[in-house]
Amino acid sequence: MTFRPTLLGYVRADALSCAEELAAATDALVAFASAEGFTLGTVYTERDSAESAAFNALLEESKRSDVRAVVVPTMNHLGTVDTSAATRQHLEFHQAQYWAVESR
Repeated sequence: MTFRPTLLGYVRADALSCAEELAAATDALVAFASAEGFTLGTVYTERDSAESAAFNALLEESKRSDVRAVVVPTMNHLGTVDTSAATRQHLEFHQAQYWAVESR
């Protein structure tokens, strides 16, 4: 059996318009993980972007489990123009690589 590293997912519900898009985004994360040789772990869904609870939980799991890979459906899921740089800095501080499915 081949070891496949774990990849965490992050989705912002406010970047999507409906439940069907959320399901499609999650399916895209699963497909990306499989195609790139990862096992998809927890997919964190941010319901209230003002609080960033899901993102903070993702960072905590990353620290606790030593998982250093994150995938998002699009770069928009890392935040608005004003917040995406800060979000990426948090991931980089925690030595996490990140990918967007749209860029593959």
